[in-house]
Amino acid sequence: MSTSKLSAILSQLQSSSSPPPQKMTSLLSSAKRELLNLNALLPTPTTPSPILLLARQTLETGALLSIRLQQPDAFTRYYQQLLPFYELPDSSYQTSNNDLRGQRSKITGLYLLLLLTKGDYAGFHTVLEGLEAGQPAEGKGLEGDEFISYPVKLERWLMEGSYDRVWGATKREGVPSEEYGVFSEVLIGTIRDEIASCSEKAYPSLPIANAKNLLFLESEGSVVEFAKGRGWVVKDGRIYFPQQQDDMRTDKDILVASGQVIENTIGYARELETIV
Repeated sequence: MSTSKLSAILSQLQSSSSPPPQKMTSLLSSAKRELLNLNALLPTPTTPSPILLLARQTLETGALLSIRLQQPDAFTRYYQQLLPFYELPDSSYQTSNNDLRGQRSKITGLYLLLLLTKGDYAGFHTVLEGLEAGQPAEGKGLEGDEFISYPVKLERWLMEGSYDRVWGATKREGVPSEEYGVFSEVLIGTIRDEIASCSEKAYPSLPIANAKNLLFLESEGSVVEFAKGRGWVVKDGRIYFPQQQDDMRTDKDILVASGQVIENTIGYARELETIV
């Protein structure tokens, strides 16, 4: 069974001078048709090693393209299609283990990051536990894997409320690869919503100028637009938060919420001063 056509398509997809996105999408569709003809969309015990490798590389290429095109649903489908290939021992592919593990780590890390942007912490930890269970007794472990450790750190910082660290990690050269940078704005949006929720509980109002820095927004006009989207009132240069349904909040409740906002934002307020 010839694999020459699939190999040629894959070479075009992986070329350093990548075709335009529409052309790449068309090539991927052709590649998947070839996989179907080769009965290789799912691995079987009788699938030859060269075809297994081509199938895996095709799906991995499609997954990374989906990220670049900002198509998270398509990326999720590719990730799910890759799982049976990732369950096979490396010896099934008869190629460099490091190359295989590198791509698997990259795509799995991207999937963890996608779960993080969706707020699916249960799914995040389910995948992470599976990775930990599959770790060899000897080796660098997940902490030594730049693609996996990146979303793990972000999740920990989000849980701690260390938004300055998340902000710095998504805006600097600490991003493991180009594809990971695609999630920067999504993660900042997650942080923005967290801060907005805390601010609503902590303060009756805030100056627009302060809210701009607090919410990682580029202009006061963006603050006004964001405020309207959350049902806040903008008047005389301030944002007024709607009355909370629970009017029986104690002074202690307000102080705790205020403390959370202050503690978590002083750091990235200073960070912003160095970035802007």
